[in-house]
Amino acid sequence: QVQLVESGGGLVQAGGSLRLSCTASRINFSIRAENWYRQAPGKQRESVAAITSSGSTNYVDSVKGRFTISRDNAKNTVYLQMNDLKPEDTAVYYCNTNMMGKPYWGQGTQVTVSS
Repeated sequence: QVQLVESGGGLVQAGGSLRLSCTASRINFSIRAENWYRQAPGKQRESVAAITSSGSTNYVDSVKGRFTISRDNAKNTVYLQMNDLKPEDTAVYYCNTNMMGKPYWGQGTQVTVSS
């Protein structure tokens, strides 16, 4: 079965950096778009960053210039480099992709930014 596994979350001070990873099994990331979402307590899940199969990227305004999404096709892995983190970035981060109209999600990784 398709599985997405995130890693790299943790506790960091404001201004710090983290790199999240999402590795897929039984699905080929290189021919699909992948997304990073996040969900803070009491808030709806929101799209943070996306990367297409051709490598085009898109970001929510609040992270532009601070976050970078990338992929390593050989490792079937998507990354989210997060710099200059702010307390409002605190959330559970999820990676997402779709295959044949069905969405797939990872289990999520907690990112906590202290002020």
